[in-house]
Amino acid sequence: MADWKFYGRKEQLAGLEQMLNRKRWFFAKVTGRRRIGKTTLIQQAMREIGSQQPVFYVQVPDSEPAGVLSAVNDALETFQVPSDRYPRPQNLLQLAKLLEAMAEGGYILILDEFQYFNRKGYEEFCSHLQAGVDRLAGKADQVHGGLIVLGSIHTEMMALLEDRTAQLYHRVTDTIDLTHLDVGSLLSLLRDHTDPTPERLLFLWNLFEGVPKFYRDCYEQGVLAAERRELLRRIFFESSSPLRSEAENWFLRELRGRYDVVLKFVARNPGRMHNELVHAIREASGSPDTQIGGYLKVLIERFGLIERKLPIFSKPEAKRGRYYVTDNFLRSWLAALANPVSAIAFRPLVDLIEEADLRLADAEGGALEKLAGQLYEERSRKGVGDFPITRRVQGFWDKAETEIDLVAVNETEQSIRFGSCKRSPRKLLSDVNSFKQHVERFLQAMPNYQEWTKQYVGIAPVLDAEQRAILASHDIIPQDLNDLTVGLD
Repeated sequence: MADWKFYGRKEQLAGLEQMLNRKRWFFAKVTGRRRIGKTTLIQQAMREIGSQQPVFYVQVPDSEPAGVLSAVNDALETFQVPSDRYPRPQNLLQLAKLLEAMAEGGYILILDEFQYFNRKGYEEFCSHLQAGVDRLAGKADQVHGGLIVLGSIHTEMMALLEDRTAQLYHRVTDTIDLTHLDVGSLLSLLRDHTDPTPERLLFLWNLFEGVPKFYRDCYEQGVLAAERRELLRRIFFESSSPLRSEAENWFLRELRGRYDVVLKFVARNPGRMHNELVHAIREASGSPDTQIGGYLKVLIERFGLIERKLPIFSKPEAKRGRYYVTDNFLRSWLAALANPVSAIAFRPLVDLIEEADLRLADAEGGALEKLAGQLYEERSRKGVGDFPITRRVQGFWDKAETEIDLVAVNETEQSIRFGSCKRSPRKLLSDVNSFKQHVERFLQAMPNYQEWTKQYVGIAPVLDAEQRAILASHDIIPQDLNDLTVGLD
């Protein structure tokens, strides 16, 4: 079995290496969802430049100041930081002074889950930290250490570091926002460890999207090349499975049970509009007065767990928004895995795995639309696609029940491409006439595009020669995941 490597992140890696090579004070912010690889990126950057600087890492707990101080003191012992030179802090002022002294002494300080310092009771610490940061910045050329803060809740990191009223406002010297690995990087990863067939790519991407930690878990369990149900068993259903409690520990714990009903409903019913959500959740709760607007606002704006999508060309204030869980892993967990995993002690394991697999297969239709849109954008960005785009790829729907899975636009050449995405090629073929009727209704509603060059594309995970010929006979370009991934890695 090939060794595991560091995949993707070339731009972010280069930025970190440049920062570390400056050999002067820095205050860096690295944001991204949990498990996305923030700490691993820093480790890789230090490894590639051969840094010999001492490192201090602590994961900040979501607790009272006493809990934070305890975690810091434990980490000081773990990293063998000499206590005679760096006395152990007993309060928040001493903690801020310790961090300042360690940075001045050449340490690279890494504070993970830094957003917890936005909680009530830490205003004093932020004030003291600001004073220390300002002193270090004032002699930046003489300070060879620095501070890197990692955060997984974007809005709280913004409140700490970018709000004009925040004590640490305008102190950050370097910023990295870590998103999912692109598909090209995932293809490189899969080619190193298995055969990246379209079916396997869609199955794994629907589960894990671009979170490298989850693919690493599969690699360490030896199941990246396994068949679907064996992978599910080893990764989710055994007592030692690495992701059996992942969602509860790293996503849902933050919510403390306050938004479960809304989040689960959106995961299990993707693409519902606001009035449909209100009706269904009130019905499920048994209360006609249940209010979900505030819950949706928090889940969208604070946690980034739900997104509201609009039809392409719509204005932001349009009322046809549809709601989706943003993260593939969380959606898959809530929609397909949570219930079967919770019933392990009461039902036959083989039945539970089959149930989870069937639910995941149902979700792969929507995942294919999302993946196809991402592939169009990625291919255009890398210059390997057959259709350069000038705006984000989106779907379209309206009150007349017009429904188009994918609309790609090239405003420079006044060309527009409409896509139908189906997990089943047979379904794709049977919907040919309906698909074109939907496009005609779109063009009636959007007369500005009637004179543009129009193209039709039919997308499925795999298309054989006969299926391609049928689509081509209807002037529809056949594309499968083999076509859409050529040249990406």
